[in-house]
Amino acid sequence: MSTRGNRTFPGVAVVTDQYFSVSESSLDHNERRPERSPVSSHSAATSLESTGSDEGGSSAQRERRKRILDATIDLAADGGFDAVQMRTVADRAEVALGTLYRYFPSKIHLLVTALGREFESAEQAWAQREIPGDTAADRVLHVLRRMARGLQGDRELAEALTRAFMFADSSAQAEIHHVGMTLTRILTRAMRPDVEHITDEDVAVARVIGDVWLAALVAWVTGRMSDDETAAHMDRAVRLILR
Repeated sequence: MSTRGNRTFPGVAVVTDQYFSVSESSLDHNERRPERSPVSSHSAATSLESTGSDEGGSSAQRERRKRILDATIDLAADGGFDAVQMRTVADRAEVALGTLYRYFPSKIHLLVTALGREFESAEQAWAQREIPGDTAADRVLHVLRRMARGLQGDRELAEALTRAFMFADSSAQAEIHHVGMTLTRILTRAMRPDVEHITDEDVAVARVIGDVWLAALVAWVTGRMSDDETAAHMDRAVRLILR
């Protein structure tokens, strides 16, 4: 779990309050469709590899990168998107400005990479616990409501990370891909926790759910949806997709 001081990244936060309502789903998550082509859970998302992970490089480089991303998250949590300025991040992380630009060409790259790193932490946390729920829809909603509940508790950070995701262009394609694929892995595990081999269709379904969730997050951050409307929207969408 990623922490900065007393701050815990919202997407990883463990909360007991229910955010989305949970009702019965008609999905039989043990059902198998013969037309699906099975692939291993590792190969189904070959493109999910750690584009933005902290692996690689020397120990000093990994530590420097960690300080940069920690500083980015702290600044975003304290003041939102506008508070993340490259010089301020460099000063907070105690690195030269030129060094920061060698790691990250812009604040968009910084924030999207930070989002990807925190999704990795969320993935690791979910991998260590059983996800409750009788159906795939129940389990997916359990994961999403915890992530959403945490984001609601740190709106400045949620706004900064979401705006960066919205504003990213093709230069941040690898970072955006990493965020999406990490979320896809989290969702496929929630959908089929006891299945050794997931399918291409499972991955496609999880990507659709992830896209809907990220779009709902954008609508919530921009004030176009209330907390309750976001909850109802995701409950309806997930149960329609996984029925």
